[in-house]
Amino acid sequence: MPLYAYRCAAGGSAGSICPDFEVRLSMGSAPASLPCPDCGAPARRRFTAPNLSHASSSAYRLIESTERSASEPDVVRSPGPGTRPAGRNTTNPLHRKLPRPD
Repeated sequence: MPLYAYRCAAGGSAGSICPDFEVRLSMGSAPASLPCPDCGAPARRRFTAPNLSHASSSAYRLIESTERSASEPDVVRSPGPGTRPAGRNTTNPLHRKLPRPD
């Protein structure tokens, strides 16, 4: 869902200007104005540049899978077949100081 930016023209508390705010709404359902979360006055929608990604498809898949697993990460009991055991076949002496599973 896209983010829509809004700007409150009325002053906030103590005569200060309310900060801009963004709202995530489904595409095409953004109204022309919303109540400001700070002062309640109508805030008009701003038109901003779209946030387009220049990442490759593999990088974008990684970003999406990371976002999906942020709240419920996948549980892995053991490494898959063909992976090296951690800490072996390395020439870096700092790897010996890393904690090892029991």
